Amino acid sequence: MRNRDVAAWTSAVVTVLVTAALVSPAAAATSASPTSGKCPQLSTELPWYGQNRAKLQRMIDERGTCDGHHGPRPVAAFDWDNTVSKNDVTDATIAWSLKHDKILRPASWKKTSAWMTDDADKALTAACGTAVPVGSPLPTSTDTDCTDEIFNIRESGKTMSGAAAFAGDWNHRRTVPQYAWVPQLFAGHTVPELESYAAAARTEALAAPIGATQKLGTHTIPGYVRYYDQQRDLIRTLRKAGFDVYIVSAGSEPVTEVWSRGVGIDRGHTIAIRSVLDAEGRITTYNEGCGGVGRNQGEAIPYIDGKRCWINQDIFHVKGEAAWEKQRWSKRIALGGGDADTDVTFVGDATGAHLVLNRNKNEIMCRAYDNADGRWVANPMFIEPLPRKAGTYPCSTAAYNRPEGGFGPLLRDDGSVVPDQTDAVY
Repeated sequence: MRNRDVAAWTSAVVTVLVTAALVSPAAAATSASPTSGKCPQLSTELPWYGQNRAKLQRMIDERGTCDGHHGPRPVAAFDWDNTVSKNDVTDATIAWSLKHDKILRPASWKKTSAWMTDDADKALTAACGTAVPVGSPLPTSTDTDCTDEIFNIRESGKTMSGAAAFAGDWNHRRTVPQYAWVPQLFAGHTVPELESYAAAARTEALAAPIGATQKLGTHTIPGYVRYYDQQRDLIRTLRKAGFDVYIVSAGSEPVTEVWSRGVGIDRGHTIAIRSVLDAEGRITTYNEGCGGVGRNQGEAIPYIDGKRCWINQDIFHVKGEAAWEKQRWSKRIALGGGDADTDVTFVGDATGAHLVLNRNKNEIMCRAYDNADGRWVANPMFIEPLPRKAGTYPCSTAAYNRPEGGFGPLLRDDGSVVPDQTDAVY
């Protein structure tokens, strides 16, 4: 499903996506009889909010091949970080790498990103120094200034002094520079090396108790990660019911693959930021593109509309610029699952169910609570859920992430404005 250098991508890892869906009117006319009762069942021992388990089970019964469904297998696609796992596995890998001196000094910080500012270049050069030869490991385990600068740019897109780390023009629904910068930080390493760092970080994060934190320079970040048992069960049940399950993440692909191994999803079903490798099989600061965008430095990553593009291109084989567009019913996923605005487009494209874990992100929660098609399934996070959001989500004024940047009113398909919504699932 992807054109990769198999030798370079040596370790097979697995990816996770989840699907469940209500039958469309078109499909209802040609479907087999009502549910036969033979479909695998979600565990009744794992708690879901309200009637969410029943809604998902109904989708499995209606769309799974276990009920006599004919034709192509239904597809489910899920985000990874904070959707299938609690906490961010990319941050866990970066943290482990910084604590173990795994970031190599680039010849030029400025050239690691198409949008890096002079301020960021100067800040990184000052903090990390020039004593280490180009291509050698930076001593980030002891040099907290360097660690702070790198992680602050990754986290906020700003230097430690508050200056913008990235500037210029980009489509804000197709990429965000600090996300694209993560794989670029690992330039010079091979894919197996990066996978080994992700595996070590995984072992450490799974061993840490729930609620644990860790220090990176002056930053305090989560020190643990957990697979959500409910999502693991849902994935397993969906696969048994005949769904083709994928992960679509805005993280680095080798990192996501290492983690998705734990839920039984293979490398061929993992879609994330895919780095271009050099002749020696080492990661470069470039990545593969989507929707007519070729080799690039982050212009088209799996981010908001970019996740739709990668699903259309890699799963449904839609070529060229058409991959950015919403496809007909037969070329769309049955279920999409996510937790943030980065997921809103592909989750909204699902024909059967839109599963959202509530992290109080404006655009996706406005869609979920507006529930225009009656198929949105909102659930609190399964571990350390957030309290109820005070006030309302600004759906009518500032929930839509504009392509040019900034925020505007969120519109339904018919052009009407989504009214402000109250947080009801927490």
